[in-house]
Amino acid sequence: METMLSIFVGVGLAAACGFRIFVPLLVMSIASLTGQIALSPEFEWIATYPALAAFSIATLFEVAAYYIPWVDNLLDTIAVPAATVAGTIVMASAVSEMTPFLKWGLAVIVGGGVAGTVQGFTSIARLASTATTGGLGNPAVSTVEAGGSVVMSILAITLPVVAVIAVVVILFFAFRKIYGWLSRRSKLQTQNE
Repeated sequence: METMLSIFVGVGLAAACGFRIFVPLLVMSIASLTGQIALSPEFEWIATYPALAAFSIATLFEVAAYYIPWVDNLLDTIAVPAATVAGTIVMASAVSEMTPFLKWGLAVIVGGGVAGTVQGFTSIARLASTATTGGLGNPAVSTVEAGGSVVMSILAITLPVVAVIAVVVILFFAFRKIYGWLSRRSKLQTQNE
């Protein structure tokens, strides 16, 4: 049961990495320093004060950078691979009661996959916001993403089962939205031919 809860914590934190890369690492550092979460032995460095300071500074810069017009779109180009790596790290650090093969397989496939998928959807949302509002709506998108990362990170630590349910709901609606967009695009291409 404890292994399953640690997997749920990892999935929730990985999804949060898809919204903002450093927020979940900061929350994880705070939670591990206060005894709210136990980290895998090779990731105990996350529960150090230098790591807390580094994650705090990185979080401030990341959140602030997403409010600068056009910098936010530039950051999205590197955010998908970075979020995938961060999702892999948080998943691997949350799960400790597994063989290394299973742990890293789960971390790469589930943690990295969830983080990369969520980040991909947020990139599409920002691109749509830029296209429809000329970038004026992007601060609202950034606020929702930062808030989503904070809420998802806290949920993952305090209520991991609820966090996993939230991840499933987010992915369901995101896939549904993308499927609808692709269907409309396909119909338009068919009509234009």
